[in-house]
Amino acid sequence: MNSSSKPVYLKLRDIISDSILDKQYAEGDMLPSVRAFAAEQGANPLTVAKAYQGFQEDGLITVKRGVGMFVARGARDKLLESQRKDFVKNVWPPVERQMRRLDIRLDELLEKDG
Repeated sequence: MNSSSKPVYLKLRDIISDSILDKQYAEGDMLPSVRAFAAEQGANPLTVAKAYQGFQEDGLITVKRGVGMFVARGARDKLLESQRKDFVKNVWPPVERQMRRLDIRLDELLEKDG
């Protein structure tokens, strides 16, 4: 899917997911408030709330009323599993086809000298 055609709330989810995967936010860490994240991203707070709601429904964040939103236990592992499956199903097949078309071997790509 072309990222420019992706809905804004999904783009925001990607930003948060990447932050968790890159360990910018660890399990138990507090996420930015809806307003703070909206201001940082130049997004509508309702759109950010929708992105956060999706994470809550997926069990990736927990909400402590009056305190804030936190990265749930196991969130990074769930994201890793989900994104690995997506990579194998959606990203790798066209890359593999192109490699075959161009006669590029995987070991060539892994060589340090290029």
